[in-house]
Amino acid sequence: MSDELTSGLRELAAEGETLPALSGAEIRGRAVRRRRRRRTSVAVAGASAAVALALVVAVNLGGGHTEQRPAPAASPTGTPSLPATPDATVDLSRRVISVAGRELPLSSGSVWAPTGTGRMMVIAKEPAKVLPATEAGFKDAYDLKVPWVIEFSASDGTANYIAGLTYDEKAPGNYDRTTGWIGLRTADAKWLYAQLQLGSLIDIEGTAPSPVPTATAR
Repeated sequence: MSDELTSGLRELAAEGETLPALSGAEIRGRAVRRRRRRRTSVAVAGASAAVALALVVAVNLGGGHTEQRPAPAASPTGTPSLPATPDATVDLSRRVISVAGRELPLSSGSVWAPTGTGRMMVIAKEPAKVLPATEAGFKDAYDLKVPWVIEFSASDGTANYIAGLTYDEKAPGNYDRTTGWIGLRTADAKWLYAQLQLGSLIDIEGTAPSPVPTATAR
């Protein structure tokens, strides 16, 4: 019996099949067909594995995953910006403060003691406050009590205030005679005191238009 015929008989026996009454040539033919089917299956499996491996490599190299890269974080903008519209606007060059549709005349610091400009915030309110004479604008005098005091602060921490200019009611709107704070006529100061609250914003713009008149100096 040839080796090929013997191999075919062994394969049939291993698969548990009953040996048919076939000729040697038929047995050899059947064994050959089985070996071809096994080779084809192995080849197909190998090709499938190669294709799968190629897909994995392509995905890893080409970024084929659907997960998106997070968008870059927005650049910091620092502290939150304040509202664009202030509650009050001071125009030092015109000597007025504009609030709720009204313009109140004021007297500010002279060119030798200028009032600070910029955006300010109301941080305190007092019905009355005692000012040292030099702070009120006098060279030699007793301390002075002023009414309706609104204290405000700039972003750098510099503080100032608005109050009634009781000792010179003619100054607001006409000339500047304080040491930097903003003086109003007493009635206007009282009205403004009720209008502005803690946290209200005040924009101060411009510069004093002229020095303190000689006639009003004390």
